[in-house]
Amino acid sequence: MSKEQALDAHGKPYNRFMFVLLLLLGAFVAVLNQTILGTAFPTLMKAFNVSTSTVQWLTTGFMMVNGILIPVSAWLTTRINTKWLFLGAMLIFEAGTITAYLAPVFGALFVGRLIQGVGVGILMPLMQTVLLSIFPPERRGAALGMGGIVIGLAPAIGPTLSGWIIDNYSWRILFGMLIPVAAAVIILGFFFIKPVLKTHESKLDYLSLVLSTIGFGLVLYGFSSVGNDGWGSRTVILSLLIGFIFVAIFIWRQLHLTTPFLDFRVFKSFEFSIASIIGSVSFMAMIGFEMVLPLYLQIVRGMSAFHSGLTLLGGALMMGLMSPVTGKLFDRYGAKRLAICGLFLLSLGTFPFMFLTEDTAIAYIVVLYAMRMFGIAMVMMPVTTAAMNSLHVDMMAHGTAVNNTLRQICGSVATAIMVSILSNVTSNNLPSHLLRINDPLRFRDLAIAATLKGYTAAFAVSFVISLAAFVLVFFLKSDRQKVTVKGEDEE
Repeated sequence: MSKEQALDAHGKPYNRFMFVLLLLLGAFVAVLNQTILGTAFPTLMKAFNVSTSTVQWLTTGFMMVNGILIPVSAWLTTRINTKWLFLGAMLIFEAGTITAYLAPVFGALFVGRLIQGVGVGILMPLMQTVLLSIFPPERRGAALGMGGIVIGLAPAIGPTLSGWIIDNYSWRILFGMLIPVAAAVIILGFFFIKPVLKTHESKLDYLSLVLSTIGFGLVLYGFSSVGNDGWGSRTVILSLLIGFIFVAIFIWRQLHLTTPFLDFRVFKSFEFSIASIIGSVSFMAMIGFEMVLPLYLQIVRGMSAFHSGLTLLGGALMMGLMSPVTGKLFDRYGAKRLAICGLFLLSLGTFPFMFLTEDTAIAYIVVLYAMRMFGIAMVMMPVTTAAMNSLHVDMMAHGTAVNNTLRQICGSVATAIMVSILSNVTSNNLPSHLLRINDPLRFRDLAIAATLKGYTAAFAVSFVISLAAFVLVFFLKSDRQKVTVKGEDEE
């Protein structure tokens, strides 16, 4: 932290170190919560006697509520005192976690996850907005780099920790271990979290809230349903069609309101627009890949959930540890150079995955995955900081909400596309069932070959997405000073 005295929105001094530490710790618990259930699904299916499609709702429902709350966060940060908004979000998250921990039936566990989603949907945008607001432009890269530790390390620890707990303890510990940490953040937050964002009286436009909830909720639900139902499903088609219609009406309304619920005028800044698109496309390359690679490790290579998570641990740790480093490099060199190098590494590290076999060395996969995550660490926080630095401080809450909403949707799109391509290519190349009876050994070889073709196609999509981001990065401004010291609205 800097040596100058930090002042809150009322001009009163506060302990910025403890403030940021609690902010990051609260966000860490929230992000960790997002990644711990994947390996627990088989155990939960058995414990509650539910099907695969039913247990998936623990993730789908969480993502939907989370995605719906992100646009609302922009209004909340300008209306509610930072301290009470943070503590309120943490209390909601804690209530959801306790509900899930004590759940006697699956319905109660599902409700607990939805309540958690409300808290996380407020916490994550709030963390970014606050970090951008309490540091000067020339130090925002390092500030968001600290946020990158949360975004990188929590997903790294989540699957591995979850697999170990499931193998040795009850699934309830997945939620139980979060309860005391969140409680400590809440208690300390009463003393160290201060109102650092300026607020003002503003009425909530309820029509915008309804349009946003229905629109973004249906869009996220539609893409989340592709994996189970396929692109031709009536549920998927209607959800996406109706969802996009409501989103279009929502955007039109925001552009015509004097005080918009979510201000899309942030896109008037070309730098914000191009940086947000690059960040979202890079996020697509990361999130879709993280869904497919564990499937390859578990299905083709026969690894356990715990060991597949362990295989990916190095890459995720790489991203978490490098995020603060790349944040400081951004403050010195700007986003363009870092993003060019990062996206080159991302593309270079993705290309060999199109040629995986059932005998590819695990060490080779670990190294390539670490290369990808190193590249992503050089892209995500720098382009996010560049996007926000192009906006006036009063627009940062809206910029953060728009940016996070765009990434949430792009992440769902990437997952839907890669999972559907994996499934379709695999099924289209499977040998006939008759061969399984007549020549089971040949059937096995051809089935493995068909499965590998599916993974090749899915990884090829990720490679194309990485290349698309690499092309876009050359449109970023290269002059660091123009990006980092900007303080006025763009006309």
